[in-house]
Amino acid sequence: MFTGIVEQVGVVAGRTASARGARLSIRTEWSDLALGESIAVNGVCLTVDKTEGGVFSADASSETLARTTVGALRAGARVNLERALTPTSRLGGHIVSGHVDATSRLVAREAVGEAQRLVFALPLSIARFVAEKGSIAVDGISLTVNHVEDAHEGGTFDCMIIPHTQRRTTLFDLVVGGSVNLEVDLLARYAARLLGSPHVHAEPPADRDEPLLRALRDGGFLGGHGA
Repeated sequence: MFTGIVEQVGVVAGRTASARGARLSIRTEWSDLALGESIAVNGVCLTVDKTEGGVFSADASSETLARTTVGALRAGARVNLERALTPTSRLGGHIVSGHVDATSRLVAREAVGEAQRLVFALPLSIARFVAEKGSIAVDGISLTVNHVEDAHEGGTFDCMIIPHTQRRTTLFDLVVGGSVNLEVDLLARYAARLLGSPHVHAEPPADRDEPLLRALRDGGFLGGHGA
């Protein structure tokens, strides 16, 4: 598990094809990485397989390459990095699993004082999980959703990026049309499952669950019609 608070920006030192997908080597400032530990790379959970001289290597499966932006990473690319939570970690963002739900693209950006307003395309497949003032991980960065614009084929959502986040992540480099990984809030995912979905044949929640469901709706985590 992660929090979506990027610890540092690393650089892809190399990439080679493998029988299972690809092997990435990433240069970092960490000198104490352990074999087998999990690192979120642009929001994708990868396992450290080798460390040498400030570089760690990890394998990405063909599934990961196909479903995330890791498939497009090349040597020299800057990436957001976060190590997995420990029992004493501060939970500064929100719970992030490192399992990407969809990819998206930046459709607009504008300066708002010293901050930046970034507008992202919202894939229809995850639209019901994204709510105003809810949380979302964009390339592994925990962000607050300012506004959601629904549309028949998907829509958009936007986030405000403060100067600190611009300096400490790859969002400063992101250009309009650039691709990003998205992971929805786990609470929204499980709340939707609890309520039932058009794609899941589940029993409706008992009447005793209605106060919880009402609180989730009022908080913006669920749509008014529970889907």
